[in-house]
Amino acid sequence: MKKKLKIIGIAIISLIFIIIATFVSIFWGEIRTLFSFKEINDQPFYKMTYHANYDLDDFLKNGAATDDELVDFVTKKILKGIPFEVNPDGACSTFIATTPEDDNLFGRNFDYVPSIGLIVRTQPKNGYESISVVNLNHLGLSKDNMPTKNILNRVITLAAPYAPLDGMNEKGLAIGVLVIKDGVVHQDTGKVPITTTSAIRMVLDKAATVDEAIELLEQYDMNSSGETGYHFQIADASGDTAVVEYIDNEMHVLTKEEGHIAATNFVLYNDMNKGTGQDRYEAIMKKQKETNGIMTEQDAMNLLLSVPSQGTRESEEISGGIPTDTQWSCVYNLDDLTLQICTNRNTNRVYNYSLK
Repeated sequence: MKKKLKIIGIAIISLIFIIIATFVSIFWGEIRTLFSFKEINDQPFYKMTYHANYDLDDFLKNGAATDDELVDFVTKKILKGIPFEVNPDGACSTFIATTPEDDNLFGRNFDYVPSIGLIVRTQPKNGYESISVVNLNHLGLSKDNMPTKNILNRVITLAAPYAPLDGMNEKGLAIGVLVIKDGVVHQDTGKVPITTTSAIRMVLDKAATVDEAIELLEQYDMNSSGETGYHFQIADASGDTAVVEYIDNEMHVLTKEEGHIAATNFVLYNDMNKGTGQDRYEAIMKKQKETNGIMTEQDAMNLLLSVPSQGTRESEEISGGIPTDTQWSCVYNLDDLTLQICTNRNTNRVYNYSLK
């Protein structure tokens, strides 16, 4: 009897071991990703290296015309049924510059209500490695519902690849998204639909140049996330840049040759000037003119820190009256493939990352 019980015990333990080993094998990428989640400061700001497959190629077969459709895909494919939300917003600034050493820079402020930031590094098998910045509040997390509160909240961070707001890939292609209230778009031409943040993921994974990014975007029907209008500024290691806007459901590409080297939160197409952030735009363009577009990385960071939307009418309009400030300022070096990021305009909280 004792021998039989011993055999049964060994069998049960072996079965449990097999189940655990199988689980770990299947979800090893996700487990490694979650273990890489680290706090870099108590703003709070975090960093994470994504080791799992986030199935972008599968997503791009059918795309998503709404945030709900994107959430449905990510919930089923990545989060294994755990619900979350996507709701990007914010008043921002972007521009390009060139260092005295001829490196090309992409500067970006993200201005919003107090947010939980995440720097995420992705390494897809069928795409370019990239580093991007995500606002975890846009995934339904908050300071009252932190990603460190419980395991379910931490698992929600696995949706981060589909919620980038700015980033750069290994080819030196950078992109940032900015709100324009008059640019709500819902194209329906029969192409595969795509949403704002999933479009950024696609560009980072698949485009090496501004021209390639534009060609990619032209292949999809764009749909605004959060029922808010947006435009994108894209830049690459050659020094090229473009602002992509969607006005009356039509895509418009505004080029560097036309003088479009910066963007804030108003419509640039056809000098429409609808929206906010003209003061920030003028300050950036003034600096561009004074320096002929030549700035060190520190000059570029100083410019970003000098043009926040803090305490302005535009920030109140975008945030619904909640006090806002710059949540992060990024200077991407598109030649050296480095990121310098300052969180919450605190110059004691400047961090450096490299894709090399």
